[in-house]
Amino acid sequence: MLSKELLEILCCPKCKGDLEYKPDQETLTCTACRTVYPVRNDIPIMLVDDENSRG
Repeated sequence: MLSKELLEILCCPKCKGDLEYKPDQETLTCTACRTVYPVRNDIPIMLVDDENSRG
């Protein structure tokens, strides 16, 4: 379970939108761009796959 303090400071790395935590699904979902990030062992995995950075 992610702490309330952590959830208050996290934002979407893609668009800086607010995140909605779904503990039953172990995900964080951006309310703006709808990107879904997994949470594994109480650690948010918030990596953005940027197609333009691949050369």
